[in-house]
Amino acid sequence: MDPVTHILTGTLLSKCFPKRKGSLATLVFAANAPDLDYITYLWGADVFLRYHRGITHGIGCLVLFSLLMGFLMHGIFRKGFIYFSVISFAGYGSHLILDLFNRYPVRIFSPLDWSKYSLDLLFVIDPYITGALLVGVILTMKKDNMKRLIAVATMVLISLYVTGRFYLKGFAEDFLRTRMDEYHYHLFPLPNDFLRWWFVTDSGKVYKVGTVDLFTRRVSVNDKFIYSEKAPEIKESKQLRVVKNFLYFSRFPMPGIKREGDETIVTWRELSFSFLPGEQFIARVKFDKMGRAAQEYIKF
Repeated sequence: MDPVTHILTGTLLSKCFPKRKGSLATLVFAANAPDLDYITYLWGADVFLRYHRGITHGIGCLVLFSLLMGFLMHGIFRKGFIYFSVISFAGYGSHLILDLFNRYPVRIFSPLDWSKYSLDLLFVIDPYITGALLVGVILTMKKDNMKRLIAVATMVLISLYVTGRFYLKGFAEDFLRTRMDEYHYHLFPLPNDFLRWWFVTDSGKVYKVGTVDLFTRRVSVNDKFIYSEKAPEIKESKQLRVVKNFLYFSRFPMPGIKREGDETIVTWRELSFSFLPGEQFIARVKFDKMGRAAQEYIKF
Protein backbone atom coordinates (compact mmCIF):
# COMPACT_ATOMS: atom_id res chain seq x y z
CA MET A 1 0.00 0.00 0.00
CA ASP A 2 1.00 3.64 -0.21
CA PRO A 3 2.89 5.47 2.60
CA VAL A 4 -0.15 7.58 3.60
CA THR A 5 -2.18 4.44 4.29
CA HIS A 6 0.62 2.97 6.40
CA ILE A 7 1.04 6.22 8.36
CA LEU A 8 -2.69 6.35 9.10
CA THR A 9 -2.64 2.67 10.10
CA GLY A 10 0.17 3.25 12.58
CA THR A 11 -1.64 6.31 13.96
CA LEU A 12 -4.91 4.42 14.42
CA LEU A 13 -3.14 1.46 16.03
CA SER A 14 -1.64 3.82 18.62
CA LYS A 15 -5.19 4.42 19.91
CA CYS A 16 -5.52 0.72 20.78
CA PHE A 17 -2.59 0.63 23.21
CA PRO A 18 -2.00 2.36 26.56
CA LYS A 19 -0.55 5.77 25.84
CA ARG A 20 3.14 6.18 26.56
CA LYS A 21 5.73 8.69 25.53
CA GLY A 22 7.15 7.66 22.18
CA SER A 23 4.39 5.16 21.38
CA LEU A 24 2.87 7.10 18.46
CA ALA A 25 6.23 7.73 16.82
CA THR A 26 7.21 4.09 17.30
CA LEU A 27 4.02 2.78 15.73
CA VAL A 28 4.11 5.14 12.75
CA PHE A 29 7.77 4.32 12.13
CA ALA A 30 7.16 0.58 12.50
CA ALA A 31 4.17 0.73 10.13
CA ASN A 32 6.43 2.21 7.44
CA ALA A 33 9.73 0.48 8.26
CA PRO A 34 9.40 -2.38 5.73
CA ASP A 35 9.60 0.19 2.94
CA LEU A 36 13.12 1.15 3.97
CA ASP A 37 14.02 -1.15 1.09
CA TYR A 38 13.32 1.85 -1.16
CA ILE A 39 17.01 2.59 -0.66
CA THR A 40 17.72 -0.11 -3.27
CA TYR A 41 16.53 2.38 -5.90
CA LEU A 42 19.97 4.00 -5.58
CA TRP A 43 21.38 0.98 -7.43
CA GLY A 44 18.85 1.16 -10.25
CA ALA A 45 15.15 0.65 -10.94
CA ASP A 46 15.70 -3.02 -11.75
CA VAL A 47 17.46 -3.62 -8.42
CA PHE A 48 14.57 -1.93 -6.63
CA LEU A 49 12.05 -4.09 -8.48
CA ARG A 50 13.95 -7.20 -7.44
CA TYR A 51 14.42 -6.38 -3.75
CA HIS A 52 11.33 -4.31 -2.93
CA ARG A 53 8.96 -6.35 -0.77
CA GLY A 54 11.70 -8.87 -0.21
CA ILE A 55 13.61 -9.47 3.04
CA THR A 56 12.19 -6.38 4.77
CA HIS A 57 8.66 -7.66 4.11
CA GLY A 58 9.26 -11.07 5.66
CA ILE A 59 8.55 -12.62 9.03
CA GLY A 60 12.26 -12.70 9.84
CA CYS A 61 12.56 -8.90 9.77
CA LEU A 62 9.22 -8.59 11.56
CA VAL A 63 10.59 -10.42 14.59
CA LEU A 64 14.07 -8.87 14.43
CA PHE A 65 12.78 -5.31 14.03
CA SER A 66 10.33 -5.68 16.93
CA LEU A 67 13.06 -6.87 19.29
CA LEU A 68 15.49 -4.16 18.17
CA MET A 69 12.89 -1.45 18.69
CA GLY A 70 12.13 -2.90 22.11
CA PHE A 71 15.82 -2.70 23.09
CA LEU A 72 16.21 0.78 21.60
CA MET A 73 13.19 2.30 23.32
CA HIS A 74 14.05 0.52 26.57
CA GLY A 75 17.47 2.15 26.38
CA ILE A 76 15.92 5.57 25.85
CA PHE A 77 13.20 5.40 28.50
CA ARG A 78 14.86 2.84 30.86
CA LYS A 79 11.73 0.68 30.71
CA GLY A 80 9.13 -0.73 28.36
CA PHE A 81 11.00 -3.42 26.42
CA ILE A 82 7.94 -5.69 26.14
CA TYR A 83 5.55 -2.80 25.47
CA PHE A 84 7.61 -1.30 22.65
CA SER A 85 8.37 -4.73 21.18
CA VAL A 86 4.67 -5.53 21.06
CA ILE A 87 3.59 -2.25 19.45
CA SER A 88 6.48 -2.45 16.98
CA PHE A 89 5.33 -5.95 16.06
CA ALA A 90 1.79 -4.65 15.56
CA GLY A 91 2.90 -1.71 13.40
CA TYR A 92 5.35 -3.69 11.29
CA GLY A 93 2.89 -6.57 10.96
CA SER A 94 0.11 -4.24 9.78
CA HIS A 95 2.33 -3.21 6.87
CA LEU A 96 2.97 -6.81 5.84
CA ILE A 97 -0.73 -7.72 6.04
CA LEU A 98 -1.86 -4.72 3.97
CA ASP A 99 0.80 -5.40 1.33
CA LEU A 100 -0.13 -9.07 1.21
CA PHE A 101 -3.71 -8.09 0.32
CA ASN A 102 -2.74 -6.22 -2.83
CA ARG A 103 -1.46 -7.35 -6.23
CA TYR A 104 2.24 -6.53 -5.87
CA PRO A 105 3.91 -9.77 -4.66
CA VAL A 106 5.47 -10.07 -1.19
CA ARG A 107 8.07 -12.55 0.03
CA ILE A 108 6.25 -12.82 3.32
CA PHE A 109 8.05 -15.93 4.62
CA SER A 110 11.59 -14.73 3.90
CA PRO A 111 14.25 -15.66 4.81
CA LEU A 112 12.76 -19.15 5.27
CA ASP A 113 10.98 -19.14 1.93
CA TRP A 114 11.66 -16.72 -0.94
CA SER A 115 8.49 -17.54 -2.89
CA LYS A 116 6.19 -14.71 -3.99
CA TYR A 117 2.76 -14.40 -2.36
CA SER A 118 -0.17 -12.09 -3.06
CA LEU A 119 -3.88 -12.34 -2.27
CA ASP A 120 -4.71 -9.99 -5.18
CA LEU A 121 -7.68 -8.38 -3.42
CA LEU A 122 -6.66 -4.71 -3.43
CA PHE A 123 -4.95 -2.37 -5.83
CA VAL A 124 -1.68 -0.82 -4.63
CA ILE A 125 -3.61 2.35 -3.70
CA ASP A 126 -7.10 1.88 -2.27
CA PRO A 127 -8.91 5.16 -1.49
CA TYR A 128 -11.65 3.36 0.47
CA ILE A 129 -9.21 1.92 2.99
CA THR A 130 -7.22 5.16 3.17
CA GLY A 131 -10.44 7.16 3.59
CA ALA A 132 -11.75 4.88 6.34
CA LEU A 133 -8.45 5.15 8.22
CA LEU A 134 -8.45 8.95 7.87
CA VAL A 135 -12.01 9.22 9.20
CA GLY A 136 -11.13 6.87 12.05
CA VAL A 137 -8.09 8.93 13.03
CA ILE A 138 -10.08 12.19 12.95
CA LEU A 139 -12.88 10.71 15.08
CA THR A 140 -10.41 9.44 17.68
CA MET A 141 -9.08 12.97 18.02
CA LYS A 142 -12.55 14.39 18.60
CA LYS A 143 -13.81 11.57 20.81
CA ASP A 144 -10.81 10.85 23.01
CA ASN A 145 -12.87 8.87 25.53
CA MET A 146 -14.00 6.51 22.73
CA LYS A 147 -10.76 6.34 20.77
CA ARG A 148 -10.15 2.62 21.33
CA LEU A 149 -13.68 1.69 20.33
CA ILE A 150 -13.48 3.86 17.21
CA ALA A 151 -10.11 2.39 16.24
CA VAL A 152 -11.36 -1.19 16.62
CA ALA A 153 -14.59 -0.40 14.76
CA THR A 154 -12.61 1.11 11.88
CA MET A 155 -10.43 -1.99 11.61
CA VAL A 156 -13.51 -4.23 11.68
CA LEU A 157 -15.08 -2.23 8.84
CA ILE A 158 -11.88 -2.49 6.80
CA SER A 159 -11.79 -6.25 7.46
CA LEU A 160 -15.39 -6.56 6.22
CA TYR A 161 -14.50 -4.54 3.11
CA VAL A 162 -11.56 -6.83 2.32
CA THR A 163 -13.70 -9.90 2.99
CA GLY A 164 -16.31 -8.56 0.57
CA ARG A 165 -13.67 -8.16 -2.12
CA PHE A 166 -12.53 -11.74 -1.44
CA TYR A 167 -16.02 -13.05 -2.19
CA LEU A 168 -16.42 -10.81 -5.24
CA LYS A 169 -13.16 -12.14 -6.62
CA GLY A 170 -14.43 -15.68 -6.08
CA PHE A 171 -17.69 -14.89 -7.90
CA ALA A 172 -15.72 -13.32 -10.77
CA GLU A 173 -13.48 -16.38 -11.10
CA ASP A 174 -16.46 -18.77 -11.05
CA PHE A 175 -18.16 -16.71 -13.77
CA LEU A 176 -14.96 -16.61 -15.83
CA ARG A 177 -14.70 -20.40 -15.67
CA THR A 178 -18.18 -20.70 -17.19
CA ARG A 179 -17.11 -18.57 -20.17
CA MET A 180 -13.56 -19.82 -20.83
CA ASP A 181 -12.03 -23.29 -20.82
CA GLU A 182 -8.42 -22.87 -19.69
CA TYR A 183 -5.96 -24.70 -17.45
CA HIS A 184 -5.32 -21.92 -14.94
CA TYR A 185 -7.15 -18.71 -14.02
CA HIS A 186 -5.66 -15.71 -12.19
CA LEU A 187 -7.66 -12.60 -11.24
CA PHE A 188 -6.33 -9.19 -10.25
CA PRO A 189 -8.06 -6.05 -8.90
CA LEU A 190 -8.52 -2.98 -11.09
CA PRO A 191 -8.23 0.54 -9.59
CA ASN A 192 -11.40 1.72 -7.78
CA ASP A 193 -13.52 -1.10 -9.19
CA PHE A 194 -15.50 -3.78 -7.38
CA LEU A 195 -17.21 -5.69 -10.17
CA ARG A 196 -14.53 -5.67 -12.90
CA TRP A 197 -11.38 -7.76 -12.55
CA TRP A 198 -8.36 -8.22 -14.78
CA PHE A 199 -7.57 -11.82 -15.61
CA VAL A 200 -4.64 -13.84 -16.93
CA THR A 201 -5.30 -17.40 -18.07
CA ASP A 202 -2.71 -19.90 -19.19
CA SER A 203 -3.02 -23.19 -20.99
CA GLY A 204 0.43 -24.57 -21.60
CA LYS A 205 2.25 -21.81 -23.49
CA VAL A 206 -0.90 -19.90 -24.48
CA TYR A 207 -1.86 -16.89 -22.34
CA LYS A 208 -4.94 -14.69 -22.55
CA VAL A 209 -5.59 -11.41 -20.75
CA GLY A 210 -8.75 -9.38 -20.37
CA THR A 211 -11.55 -8.31 -18.05
CA VAL A 212 -14.43 -10.10 -16.40
CA ASP A 213 -17.38 -7.84 -15.51
CA LEU A 214 -19.91 -9.07 -12.97
CA PHE A 215 -22.26 -6.14 -13.61
CA THR A 216 -22.68 -6.63 -17.38
CA ARG A 217 -21.99 -10.38 -17.14
CA ARG A 218 -19.37 -10.14 -19.87
CA VAL A 219 -15.87 -11.51 -20.41
CA SER A 220 -13.63 -9.55 -22.77
CA VAL A 221 -10.37 -11.03 -24.05
CA ASN A 222 -8.02 -8.11 -24.72
CA ASP A 223 -5.04 -10.04 -26.05
CA LYS A 224 -3.59 -13.49 -26.62
CA PHE A 225 0.08 -14.44 -26.28
CA ILE A 226 2.11 -17.54 -27.12
CA TYR A 227 5.18 -17.97 -24.95
CA SER A 228 8.30 -18.76 -26.96
CA GLU A 229 12.04 -18.51 -26.41
CA LYS A 230 13.05 -19.77 -29.86
CA ALA A 231 14.81 -16.53 -30.80
CA PRO A 232 18.43 -16.58 -29.54
CA GLU A 233 18.13 -12.93 -28.46
CA ILE A 234 15.37 -13.85 -26.01
CA LYS A 235 17.55 -16.50 -24.40
CA GLU A 236 20.49 -14.10 -24.37
CA SER A 237 18.41 -11.37 -22.72
CA LYS A 238 17.69 -13.66 -19.77
CA GLN A 239 21.39 -13.54 -18.85
CA LEU A 240 21.40 -9.75 -18.50
CA ARG A 241 21.02 -8.02 -15.13
CA VAL A 242 17.93 -5.96 -15.93
CA VAL A 243 15.97 -8.90 -17.31
CA LYS A 244 17.14 -11.21 -14.51
CA ASN A 245 15.84 -8.76 -11.93
CA PHE A 246 12.60 -8.26 -13.86
CA LEU A 247 12.01 -12.02 -14.04
CA TYR A 248 12.70 -12.37 -10.32
CA PHE A 249 9.84 -9.94 -9.67
CA SER A 250 7.48 -11.00 -12.46
CA ARG A 251 4.67 -13.53 -12.04
CA PHE A 252 3.58 -13.82 -15.67
CA PRO A 253 6.49 -12.65 -17.84
CA MET A 254 5.95 -12.66 -21.59
CA PRO A 255 8.80 -12.09 -24.08
CA GLY A 256 8.37 -10.41 -27.45
CA ILE A 257 10.82 -9.67 -30.25
CA LYS A 258 10.91 -7.03 -32.97
CA ARG A 259 13.39 -6.25 -35.76
CA GLU A 260 14.13 -2.61 -36.57
CA GLY A 261 16.81 -2.22 -39.24
CA ASP A 262 20.05 -3.60 -37.81
CA GLU A 263 18.62 -3.71 -34.30
CA THR A 264 16.72 -6.47 -32.56
CA ILE A 265 14.52 -5.43 -29.64
CA VAL A 266 13.46 -7.91 -26.97
CA THR A 267 10.69 -6.75 -24.64
CA TRP A 268 9.57 -8.62 -21.55
CA ARG A 269 6.23 -7.55 -20.11
CA GLU A 270 4.34 -8.52 -16.95
CA LEU A 271 0.89 -9.67 -18.03
CA SER A 272 -0.80 -9.06 -14.68
CA PHE A 273 -0.15 -5.31 -15.15
CA SER A 274 -0.80 -5.23 -18.91
CA PHE A 275 -4.12 -3.40 -18.42
CA LEU A 276 -2.16 -0.22 -17.67
CA PRO A 277 -1.95 2.23 -20.61
CA GLY A 278 1.32 2.60 -22.43
CA GLU A 279 4.37 0.56 -21.57
CA GLN A 280 4.31 -0.31 -17.88
CA PHE A 281 6.19 -3.07 -16.08
CA ILE A 282 8.44 -3.97 -18.98
CA ALA A 283 12.13 -4.81 -19.39
CA ARG A 284 13.67 -4.07 -22.79
CA VAL A 285 16.96 -5.00 -24.40
CA LYS A 286 18.28 -3.70 -27.73
CA PHE A 287 20.78 -5.87 -29.60
CA ASP A 288 23.02 -4.49 -32.36
CA LYS A 289 23.62 -6.19 -35.70
CA MET A 290 26.41 -8.25 -34.12
CA GLY A 291 23.97 -9.68 -31.58
CA ARG A 292 25.44 -7.77 -28.65
CA ALA A 293 23.30 -6.06 -26.03
CA ALA A 294 23.63 -2.35 -26.77
CA GLN A 295 21.00 -1.04 -24.35
CA GLU A 296 18.85 -2.40 -21.56
CA TYR A 297 16.30 -0.66 -19.37
CA ILE A 298 13.23 -1.24 -17.25
CA LYS A 299 10.03 0.73 -16.80
CA PHE A 300 7.25 0.41 -14.23
